[in-house]
Amino acid sequence: MKQLSIVVFLFFLCSCGHSVTKEDLTFLDGYWEIKKVNFPNGDTKTYEMNSTVDYIEITGIKGYRKKVQPLADGSFITSDDAEYFSITDREGIFIMTYESTMDTWEEEIISISETALALRNEDQITYTYERYQPIILE
Repeated sequence: MKQLSIVVFLFFLCSCGHSVTKEDLTFLDGYWEIKKVNFPNGDTKTYEMNSTVDYIEITGIKGYRKKVQPLADGSFITSDDAEYFSITDREGIFIMTYESTMDTWEEEIISISETALALRNEDQITYTYERYQPIILE
């Protein structure tokens, strides 16, 4: 039910013409769990459980993103691998541009809030995330 509520909320934000503001970009910082992927042909893939989550950290208009693996005690396993990006404002549309030695690619920030994030890549694939909430076993 919670997942359906978030999907409806994201749809409402997009349909009401809500645009991302520069102030919204501060919400990028933190841990994000993929929940759904929408493909241009209309197919959708949903994720109930994930073994990894994305950690994003930004300073100004630059940042990085890396995969981390949550552990039962609330900590994370991580590596030194990271994807570095810069954010560009293209007439009110915020674009994350990633550059590595092997490739360059972009993602548009479709919507963002404290608890939800939607990104669309150059292939028109939309990724919907929820703020990661750890399950701590005591």
